[in-house]
Formats: sequence, C-alpha cells, structure tokens
Amino acid sequence: MAGAALAIILAAGKSTRMKSAQPKVLHEICGRPMIEYVLDVARLAGVTRIVAVVGHRADLVRSKLSPHSDVEFTLQSEQKGTGHALMMCREQLASHQGSVLVLAGDTPLLRSQSLMALLQSREQLNAAAVIGTTDTEWNHGLGRIVRDHHGQFERIIEERDATEEQRSIREINTGCYAFDSQSLVMALDQIRPDNNQAEYYLTDCPLVMKREGKTVAAAKVFDVSEAMGVNTRIQLADVTRTIQQAILARLMTAGVTIVSPETTFIDARVQIAADTVILPFTSVSGPAVIGPDCRIGPQVVIEGAVTIPAGSVIPPFTHLQPWPVSIGIRLRSESKPDGWRDPSDDTLEVLRTSPAVRLRKPFQEMANASCSLRASASRSMSDFVL
Repeated sequence: MAGAALAIILAAGKSTRMKSAQPKVLHEICGRPMIEYVLDVARLAGVTRIVAVVGHRADLVRSKLSPHSDVEFTLQSEQKGTGHALMMCREQLASHQGSVLVLAGDTPLLRSQSLMALLQSREQLNAAAVIGTTDTEWNHGLGRIVRDHHGQFERIIEERDATEEQRSIREINTGCYAFDSQSLVMALDQIRPDNNQAEYYLTDCPLVMKREGKTVAAAKVFDVSEAMGVNTRIQLADVTRTIQQAILARLMTAGVTIVSPETTFIDARVQIAADTVILPFTSVSGPAVIGPDCRIGPQVVIEGAVTIPAGSVIPPFTHLQPWPVSIGIRLRSESKPDGWRDPSDDTLEVLRTSPAVRLRKPFQEMANASCSLRASASRSMSDFVL
C-alpha cells in the first residue's frame, strides 16, 4: 500500500553548472534548502522511510538535514550515474517490501498529489515500475517516452540517441519513479555501464524488467512545472519566483493584505495573522511571527525569530533582527524621513520573554538609542509546503 512506501532521494550531485562549491540540493529557495521541499511532499504522499543518497560534501548535507529524524543516509562516494546511486541503497531496498519512490533532490516543485497518483498507479497495475511523465513542447535535452501502437510503454530514449521522429515526442520522463522494491534490486544487478559516460543508468532498469516479463508502465500524472529541476542559477531564480508567488497567495487567501506582491519577499517559514498589511519593498525572512492587525512598511526588513505583537506598526526603513537569544531583539532604523510619525500612537510594542510583561517605548527613542529588548524567540509552527 502507498502508506508503506520507501523514498530514495538523489542528493549526491555537485553544483557544477551553478558554479558553486555548495551541494546543489542545499541551495536555498525562500529560506529553505531545496531538498526540504522534496522531503515534505514525500511525507505527504505517505512515505514512512526516507533515504538520501549523498556524495559531494556529504557531511555538509548530513549536517543540514540532521533535524529531520526520519531521514537516513547512504554514501555514493563516486558519482557513477543514477543507477549506481540506487546500488548504494541495496541494504535498504532488500529489507523493504512494497513500493519505492525514486526522486531527485533538486525538484522542489513536486506535488504530493502527483506522487500519490504515481504510487497508486503502480499498485493498481501490480507493476514492477511506473515512470512518471508529462507532456511539454519544451522537451529539449529530456528523455522521451516511446510507446507502442497500443499506447503501452516501450522505452525511454535520450535525446542524443533519438531519431528525428522520436525527438518530436512531447511526452517526457520527469525523473520520478515508483518501483517494486524487489524487482528494482533484481534489475540493478543486471544493468551495465555500456555507454559513453561509463555510468549505470537508472533508466535501463525498466528495460531489464520488461525483458523479465514484468509489467512496466508510464503514467502521465505530473504537471510540466514539477519536472523542473534546478541546474543553473537562472532555474533557481525561476523556481524561487514560483514558490514565492505561492507563499504570498497562501497568505493573502488567509487574510493578509500584501499591497505589492511584486516587490515583497516573505520566506516559507514566516507566519502572519489576518488583517495585517504588508506595504511595498518589505522583506521578511526566518521563523518570524507577525500578529494580527499590524502594519509593516514600506521598506522594512525583518530577519530571524522576531515576534511582532498584534496591532504593531513597523514604520518605513526599519530593520528588525534578533540578537543572540540571551540578549533579545535589536531594532534598528537605517534611515528615517524627517517629520515621520506613526499614524497610531508613535509607539512600537515588543513582547519580553517574561510572559506577563510588555514594554512600550516611543519609536523615535528606540531608533535613536538602537535599543535592545528581550523578545520571545518564537519558532514557526508550520513550514510552507507547495
């Protein structure tokens, strides 16, 4: 059943095309490493066990993902292809009975509904493998799905090996797979690095399964945006834009006014209550919590575990960030227009760590003195999941 699925997430790659020493899956999108979005949707799809295949700077990836207690790791010390990455998971695969999702850690736009549909397709067909596919005209460089005259899956063909007719195929491989665990172990034992790159290709496994008389299918259950992997800084910006728009839409649907979404940045960890107004050129990042009926901005920067109480007015050109927890919150105004006045009562209220104490000070005094106030270092109660 889908609830007993194992997920293997490929996270061993470098950031070669991004020209970065950082592992690709750790590049941040709206305040979170991109692989965390993949972890989120795998869990929502019913996965009960997650294995991350790490390689390049493996210790850094392990450290970054250490808060995720349900993630275990296996090392691919040499990157010899996607099939080789799965070979490093032999122990986990051999001990698992049921469905296995294979996902790329650089695909943060995946949706849990698509993964559930992929798993359900495998179970309904009792298939050894189901390849997740989608249709797109923008198929350059992507593996095409070749079907027979009955419409059944025949093979995946890479563009470099495709004929002109095959290159016109619009159905592409998304890189998401649902396998039967034991069938996958069998196929991995038989694939060979007989190609120009001398690598073991995961895409050879379905062919091995078909030769063994097992059912292999291709399910068109993904949207083309979900297949968008992040390989370049340009693609990173494109995916960030998509997720940022979804975050802002979620907040606005929940009752937050964002006057200019095009000039506002709010990351995935931020919580904002209803009837708060966010004015243009405002940036809120980290596990910040903003209460109801607040007015923020314009041109305000809020960073980190800052709590803004209900009814607060944060004036233009303010920068709020936490000091170390033992010190509290620092309020800094970088610059302030002459004659500016808070439209309410010229005050800013910040909660002390003492639950019964509130401290009120005029904003002008706080800004000029760059006052430090203790504040509750609240953590976000829920992360954004696309």
